[in-house]
Amino acid sequence: QLQLVESGGGLVQPGGSLRLSCAASGFTLDNYVIGWFRQVPGKEREGVSCISRSGGITKFADSVKGRFTISRDNAKNTVYLQMNSLKPEDTAVYYCAASPRLFCGTYNEADFGSWGQGTQVTVSS
Repeated sequence: QLQLVESGGGLVQPGGSLRLSCAASGFTLDNYVIGWFRQVPGKEREGVSCISRSGGITKFADSVKGRFTISRDNAKNTVYLQMNSLKPEDTAVYYCAASPRLFCGTYNEADFGSWGQGTQVTVSS
């Protein structure tokens, strides 16, 4: 059974940092593109970042460019989202998802067949 588990969320002050982890079980992560999404209650889920299978290509939403980085450790079957200079508007539930496609492309949720349960990130003073 394919399973993704996010961790690392929490409460942080504006300007602070968090590192989210997305650990996979039941499948080999390096066969999948991994995306990070986030959702605020009452709003649609939005794509935040994506990393190619090899990790050589990354993609970021304009709202997080320059502040977030994404990386993967295929040996540990884990993808990381490093979030720096956090803002209150980054508050959301963050999800990771896996897609068997070759490249990041668009953040079309239909292309991501496996999802984690989400981890809450709250940026507040």
